[in-house]
Amino acid sequence: MDNQGVTTDPQLQQFIEIESQKQRFQQLVHQMTEVCWEKCMDKPGPKLDSRTEVCFVNCVERFIDTSQFILNRLEQTQRSRGTFSETMTD
Repeated sequence: MDNQGVTTDPQLQQFIEIESQKQRFQQLVHQMTEVCWEKCMDKPGPKLDSRTEVCFVNCVERFIDTSQFILNRLEQTQRSRGTFSETMTD
């Protein structure tokens, strides 16, 4: 048996990683839309009033800030403990 079944094509790995990132981004957008819609939309109408528009802008900005903060914190935690897989084997 040759080793080709064991090693993965680098282009395929890159494609899979890019697709995974796209999926995570789409999930984040969906979650953000749901959260901000519930928070800001009282009753749907033909136009957004200025209060609702400001609410959406602030909600999206806070959601992005919070998500970035959490990602940075997780990275710091992983660096301080080593990688996740190393922690699981200890």
